[in-house]
Amino acid sequence: MANLSSFEELVCWKEAASLRRNVRSVTKKFPPEEKFRLTDQLIRASRSATANIAEGFGRYYYQENTQFCRHSRGSLHEIIGHLIVANEEEFITENELNELKQHTLKSIAILNGYINYLQRAKIDSSTTNNK
Repeated sequence: MANLSSFEELVCWKEAASLRRNVRSVTKKFPPEEKFRLTDQLIRASRSATANIAEGFGRYYYQENTQFCRHSRGSLHEIIGHLIVANEEEFITENELNELKQHTLKSIAILNGYINYLQRAKIDSSTTNNK
């Protein structure tokens, strides 16, 4: 991570940003009365996922970065919940639900890898500093 100059280089941020764009695209088909309901919730959750990764990156401390990534992971799970509702309300098809859900699960898996990296790096830095 020391070689990265921006959160935009993180694979987890790139994947979540791709998901955010896909979520925005699919919500354009939602009925107008959902603009301040489900549409807004999905867009906010998808934006929160990328925003928290970015904010954590800017904290420079492993523990704080990890905490923001956990918030991001929560937002990604929230997206799945909202997508299920969108499908139940027949705003998206079963196929769209499955595709977006798989994209979200991929984002979660990549983010989990980054969280694991941060936790290992924190341990490594604390043992290095104690020598």
